[in-house]
This record gives sequence, C-alpha cells and structure tokens, in this order.
Amino acid sequence: MTDPSASPDPWPAPRAHGPVHAELRLPGSKSLTNRALVLAALADAPGTVRGALRSRDTLLMARALESLGCTVDTAGDDWRVSPGPLTGPAAVECGLAGTVMRFVPPVAALARGPVAFDGDPHARTRPMDEVLRGLRGLGVRVEDDGRGRLPFTVVGHGSVPGGQVTIDASASSQFVSALLLAGARYDVGVDVHHDGKPVPSLPHIAMTVSELRRRGVEVDDTEPNRWHVLPGSVKAVDVLVEPDLSNAAPFLAAGALTRGRVTVRDWPRDTTQAGDALREILGLMGAAVELTDDGLAVGADGPLRGIDHDLHDVGELAPAVAALCALAESPSRLRGIAHIRGHETDRLAALARELNALGGDAEETEDGLVIRPRPLHGGVFHTYADHRMAHAATIVGLLVDGVEVENVATTGKTFPGFARVWSGMF
Repeated sequence: MTDPSASPDPWPAPRAHGPVHAELRLPGSKSLTNRALVLAALADAPGTVRGALRSRDTLLMARALESLGCTVDTAGDDWRVSPGPLTGPAAVECGLAGTVMRFVPPVAALARGPVAFDGDPHARTRPMDEVLRGLRGLGVRVEDDGRGRLPFTVVGHGSVPGGQVTIDASASSQFVSALLLAGARYDVGVDVHHDGKPVPSLPHIAMTVSELRRRGVEVDDTEPNRWHVLPGSVKAVDVLVEPDLSNAAPFLAAGALTRGRVTVRDWPRDTTQAGDALREILGLMGAAVELTDDGLAVGADGPLRGIDHDLHDVGELAPAVAALCALAESPSRLRGIAHIRGHETDRLAALARELNALGGDAEETEDGLVIRPRPLHGGVFHTYADHRMAHAATIVGLLVDGVEVENVATTGKTFPGFARVWSGMF
C-alpha cells in the first residue's frame, strides 16, 4: 500500500482475515514536541528537541516561533532551537492545530509589535475566548472584534505584567497550559484559577507542569483548580520526546480485535500522556495487556466486552474507544466527553453519524455516547479532517468488509505515513 498522499480517496481500510502479529515504533508525541518547542523558544540558551515529531502541527509550531524571531532547525530528527529577541510584526498560520492557536499567543505577547493569527476555516470555529480573556486579564492587548476566535491580533510591548487571572477551562485544558507555558517570562509570573465545570484532559496540564519543572520553572499546583507559575528564567535543556501513545490506539486495537498480539516498542513506564490510559481501557474490555521492557503488548483470547467508562481526562482516545465499542459483544456507555464537541470536529456527532451510517447503533448523550453493537457493513467513513476519526475508521475496517476512509491523509497531523505503517501489519 502506498503512502497516504498517493493513496486513493476514499482509501480502502485493510481487513484482517486472521490474527495480527506485529511490533512497531511510533513517532514522537505531538503534545510533547510542541510544548518542548515553545519552552525552547523561551529558554535562556539554545536547546535540542530529540526525536521530534515531524508533522503538520509541529512544523506549523516551528514556523510560528520562527516568525517571532527564533531559529528552529528542523532538518534532522533532532531539532535545534535558538531563542531570539521576540519581535513583530508577524503573521502566524495555525492550520487546525489547537496547540499553535492557543500556546503561541501568550508567547507573542512578549514580542514587540503586532502578531496576527489565523488558520484553516474550521479553526475559526474552535473556542479561543478564554485564552484571549486570560491574556487581557494579564495586561495583554488583543484585537479580535469581539469574536473570541480566530482571526485575532496580539499586540505585544516586549513584556507582560502577569499576575492572577480566572478563566473557565471546562472546554479545553489547553486554555490553562497556554498561560502556564509562557508564565515564567511574565513580570510577576502567572497565577491561573479555573472557575467552571471540571477541566477536561487533566493529564495534559500535568504534562505542561512537568515540562516546566524540567526546565527549572517553579510551579505550585497544590491547590485544586489553581496553578501558580513563579517568574524566572526557563533553563535550556536537551529533551527526548516520548512516542505518541494516543497514536498507539488503532495498533493495539488490532491485536485485541483479531486475537493476535501487537507490541508498541519503547512504551514509557512513567508518563503524563493521556494515551497511557489505553492499558486500563483495553484491560477493562477483556484484552490481555502486558507492559514489558520491550514495550506494551496487547492481544485477546476472545471477543471484547463493552464498558461503562468516564473518558473525561482522556477525551482524545474517545474515537478509537468508540470504534472498539462498536465491535464489542455488549453495549457501552462513554461519559464525561462533552468537551470533544469542540475538537477538530464535533467528535460526538461525527462518531454517531459515521458508525450509524455503517449499520451501527450509536446514540449521543449530553456528555458522551451510548453504543449498542450491531452487525456493521461497508461504506465510506468520513473523517472531517480529524486524524482521530481516521483512526476510528481503520479500527472498524479491521473486522468489517468494504470500509473506506475518506481523507486518510489527515492522519499526517500526528503520524505521517500512518497508512503505509498500518497496511504493513497485514
């Protein structure tokens, strides 16, 4: 099978006609790569991001930081970042990358001059209002004509007063991470308080705090819903990016659904990545899950069972888990994921629509999905330019003849060459 850029559209998802046995290594984590790039751009000396993920989102981040005056050498597997005086005017292209549209504005606030942000058409529908409101509360001028979304302009003056700010981060944990990442460079730091429904995807905030501390930044997160970053320098470090564990979902699903065994190499024993929850989720569904020195291995001796599970902290796994539930032997209820309506697409509506179009029975609830297994048939599974939806489609295609994935190339957002690697297992 050819690379997705040359694959037919829609792309025929490979059907497994027997147990799948495979070992593979995954590309680096997008979340860790982009956090590392931002912090390297704010550091007190050059640093290297080793094993950086090369994808649309990370290259957009590199270009964004370069537009502000940094140098990011992306020629090899290890990216060298040299901080520079942050300056404008500049224009930042966000694409559909939430990390770019949310993490870069607080950095741009430290530049001198206007920095304009825009992105793909759908990016203009993604919530940004709390990040912009938070910046204004910290003394930053933002021009958005009241939209609270792209496009907008951050007008920097070379420094940011900082201080205390209250936001509602119930729509995205990125709102908190965005303000924390640049906070040490603000005059008095930043003290972020969340006021609203529970913050989703808390592991991503824990990841941000961990990466800040790795660089010598002092963070107080002892009080629930409050994160205090003290002012100070960001130490330059060379970091090795972990593999993207959420990208493991379809591969581990293949081992479980086909009663084979798939091993993802180099799985970390200690990580802040949300994808590590796959170990628990697959175990609850009846898969055999084993973490060894080689990596994480998953298989199964029989069909998977449905689950009633709260995915609030790991919402990015919802599309893959929903696909697994559609192929399980008993009903499932996925809860706590109302916030994924605001991701690359409304993932709850999209999952229900696409699973039902193939003969499934998926019902949206206020905060999730109820999925009742039914015999599925082939058809086109639309992805809405969402890489996680493409993962769901390939999982369904494992056991269902004739599934075709619309725009499989969207997987390049976090896994360039996904279709080639996926097909290689068969």
